[in-house]
Amino acid sequence: MQPINININSEIGKLEGVIVHLPGPEVENMTPENAQRALYSDILNLSVALPEYNNFIEVLKKFTKVFEVSELLLDIINYSHVKHKLLKQICAHEHNDEEDVCKFIEKIDNESLAAQLVQGIEIHKNNLTRFLDNERYCLNPLPNFFFTRDASFAVGGEVLISKMARKVRDREAIIMEAIFKHHPLFKASTINPVLSFDKSGKGTIEGGDVIIARDDILLIGTGERTSTQGIDSVIEHIKTKPGTHHLIVQELPYKPESFIHLDMVFTFLDKDSCMIFEPLIIHATKYLTIHITIDNHKVTNIKEENNILTALKSLGMELEPIFCGGNNDVTIMEREQWQSGANFFCLEPGKIIGYGRNTHTIEALNKHGFEVVVAKDIVKGKSNIEDYNKLVVTIEGNELSRGGGGARCMTMPLSRQNVSW
Repeated sequence: MQPINININSEIGKLEGVIVHLPGPEVENMTPENAQRALYSDILNLSVALPEYNNFIEVLKKFTKVFEVSELLLDIINYSHVKHKLLKQICAHEHNDEEDVCKFIEKIDNESLAAQLVQGIEIHKNNLTRFLDNERYCLNPLPNFFFTRDASFAVGGEVLISKMARKVRDREAIIMEAIFKHHPLFKASTINPVLSFDKSGKGTIEGGDVIIARDDILLIGTGERTSTQGIDSVIEHIKTKPGTHHLIVQELPYKPESFIHLDMVFTFLDKDSCMIFEPLIIHATKYLTIHITIDNHKVTNIKEENNILTALKSLGMELEPIFCGGNNDVTIMEREQWQSGANFFCLEPGKIIGYGRNTHTIEALNKHGFEVVVAKDIVKGKSNIEDYNKLVVTIEGNELSRGGGGARCMTMPLSRQNVSW
C-alpha cells in the first residue's frame, strides 16, 4: 500500500484514510467496580456493540482506506528497536521502570503483545504480594481506545499528540505517537504541544475538543478534558507557523459527562451547515466563546464572541445550524445530546454518519435535505453513498452510545481532499 501523506484542513473534505479500533476484550474486562476508573458510567455488552460497530466500519471500508490500531501496533513492534523503546516508555510511565514487570512484558511474543497492550496484561503472580494483590492487571485494559479521535489528531500536514486528562488513557497517546513516528505507511510529522510548550504542568488536550473549521480556523473546547493551558500550548505551536490563524475557544460545562468534548455539542455537516446542541451553543450565557487571532507569529487579538456561529460568520463561514433533538422540546434535545446526537462524522461534504437511535435529530436532518439510509443497506449494496447529494447514514448505536461517544469519536482521519470554499 502506498504511504499516506497526512492532510486534514477541514472536517468535511472527502475522506481518504482513517484509523479506527475494533472494541474487544478490553471492553468486557470492565466490571461495575472498575468502570468509573475506566471513565465509563456504564458497562458495555460487547456482543451487542460489535454488530453495530462492524456496520459502522463496513460503511467506512466501502468509502475509504481504513486502518486498525492493533494491526498498526503489531507492525511497528515487529521492529525490535521500536518495541524496546515503546515498552520502556510505557513501563517508565506506569511502573516507574519496575525491572521484573518490564522484563516480563518484554518476553511476550509480538502478536500477543500487540493485543495485550490494549486488552490488558495480567499480573505475573510470582510472589506473595502479587498473589494477594486485588489488582488483576499490571497494565490495565484500554476500554476507551475505540474512541480513536482523542489520543492524537491531525491538523494540516502534522499529527498532534494529545496529553490526556486522565492517566488511565495516557498509553493510548503513547501508542499513537509510536505508530505515527515509526510506521512506514505514514509520512507524518508529529508534535506534542503540551510536552513542548506547557510549563505549568496543567496542560491537557484531547482530539474530541479540536475541530478544524478551515485551514486557518480551529475550534477548540475547554472543559473537563482540555485545559486552557493545553490550548495555550497549541497557540504557542501555531505561533511557529506563517500567516494568519484563528482559534475559536468554547467553554464547556464539566457536568453532565455528555459534554466531555466540543464534538458532543458541535460538528460540521457540509460547507454551509452544522449540527449543534442549541441550548449551549446559542443560548448559554455562562459559557464564553473566545476568538483568538494569531498573525505573523504573535497573538494580535483576543475577544469574546456571542457564539461559535457568529465568530465563524465574521470569518466568512456562514453556517445553518441544525438542532440536535430537533427544535421543539429541550428535554428531547438533552436526551439526544446525551446519546451523542450531535456527534456526526463527515465522509465528504453533505454526507455524514451518526446514530439512528436519535430519531428527532435524524428527522431534523431529513427536513434539511439529508436523505436517510441505514448502514446495513450500504454494507449489503442496496444503497450507494455516491448516489446521493446529501445523505445521513445511520448506525444503530443502541449499545455503542453507552460508551459516551459517537461516529466522530470513533474515527481518527488521516487525510481529506481539500475543500474549495
